[in-house]
Amino acid sequence: MSSNLSRLVAVVLLGGMLGILNSTMVAVGIDALAAAFGTSLSAIGWVSTGFLLAVTAAIPVTSWAVDRFGARRLWLFGLLVFLAGSLGAGLAWDTGSLIAFRAVQGLGAGVLDPLVLTLLARAAGPHRAGRVMGLMGVVLSLGPVLGPLTGGALLQAFSWKWMFLLNVPVGVVAYLLALRVIPADDPPAGRRARLDVTGVALLAPGFVALMLALSQAAEQVAFGVWQVLVPLAAGVALLGGYGLHARRGEPLIDPRLFARRSFSAAVVVMGLVGLATFATLFALPLYFRQVHGVGALAAGMLVAPVGAGAAVAMPLAGRLSDRLGARGLALGGAAVAVVSGLAFTQVGPGTGWAWPVVAGCAMGLGLGFVGAPTMGSLYRLLPAPLIPQGSAVLYMLNQLGAALGIAVVTLIVQTAGDPLGGMRGVFWFALAMVTVILAAVPLLPGCPAPQARAVTERVGSG
Repeated sequence: MSSNLSRLVAVVLLGGMLGILNSTMVAVGIDALAAAFGTSLSAIGWVSTGFLLAVTAAIPVTSWAVDRFGARRLWLFGLLVFLAGSLGAGLAWDTGSLIAFRAVQGLGAGVLDPLVLTLLARAAGPHRAGRVMGLMGVVLSLGPVLGPLTGGALLQAFSWKWMFLLNVPVGVVAYLLALRVIPADDPPAGRRARLDVTGVALLAPGFVALMLALSQAAEQVAFGVWQVLVPLAAGVALLGGYGLHARRGEPLIDPRLFARRSFSAAVVVMGLVGLATFATLFALPLYFRQVHGVGALAAGMLVAPVGAGAAVAMPLAGRLSDRLGARGLALGGAAVAVVSGLAFTQVGPGTGWAWPVVAGCAMGLGLGFVGAPTMGSLYRLLPAPLIPQGSAVLYMLNQLGAALGIAVVTLIVQTAGDPLGGMRGVFWFALAMVTVILAAVPLLPGCPAPQARAVTERVGSG
């Protein structure tokens, strides 16, 4: 990898890490925030929900804005919005202002997150897509683990404000480095695509409604209540309306992307990877705390091997996929994840810490060998003009998968008769998800990068 590309990757990942870490960091501080503002946990929960909904709303528009304004300008704008939201959240004076500033943070993160994938894919090209996506996977894997650990450490040493104010100096450094390293990419002169206003009015609220339905399912511990069914019905109706609208004109995201088998397989597999990963990361701390009685910080440290396993696997798997293709590596990774999931279903009160820790590391390794080659295959086979749309779809479905995983885990745990029974139910659910991944992986492209590029040049599709 050239020195210029290495610097670009480092700078982009630094900015991209801000939103990923902050979204998980705040999760450990919800009770501290409720105490600081003298409000209920359900009310303060909108600090996280508002952030997540704002991220989801911003992602579809980002795919259009990349071509309209250029990736560099949009990246710098996203950093500024995120920094403004972080500063405001750190200085918030009541619950309402904190939720509002967290929504501003979410809008910034919704610009940055899909742009990470777009910038890296464009810079790497088809030959190096796997290795660069593997590095991106390290951030995605370690974020959910390092976030709670960082948040816990900050809460122990400082005020809750520093969960947000810490982003300011880091974000300023990321902004200054981006000014120097990210190359200018002014949009081409001539006709520029107009914003699909109708598409924005249907697609963004549709995904927001689905995310709200899943968040409410986790909060209400049920799927059949009006708090879930109303936004779910609204989301399905809006997305259905978008599907009809997208048949005409220049849609915000072209549904014909899904006619490409390789694209459909890749985004479905990545959605399932997000679901299985967050189900595991959400369930393991509960297992260690409820069954073994350890503290929050110890539980976070015991679950860290999941992220560490993925962080080790993704760069290696991504580099190998540039030469070997995605299918074989992902099949091997999915098989390891299935064995790990099976091991989790056998835990009990007498099970020591070593078994779930090793199984967690194996799960991270297995899903890492699925994730990096899958992302690399998507960007290797998509024509360059469709990369922003592909990034938006991939990130939205991965977010939906993560939210669905958390909602299902919460439902299983809360409706079980005892903590151990709930944990075993969750682990059986995770096993089912990685088994579905194993079944879906054969649909991924199997040819190495040079052959895949030749296919792309000849037919322009996966």
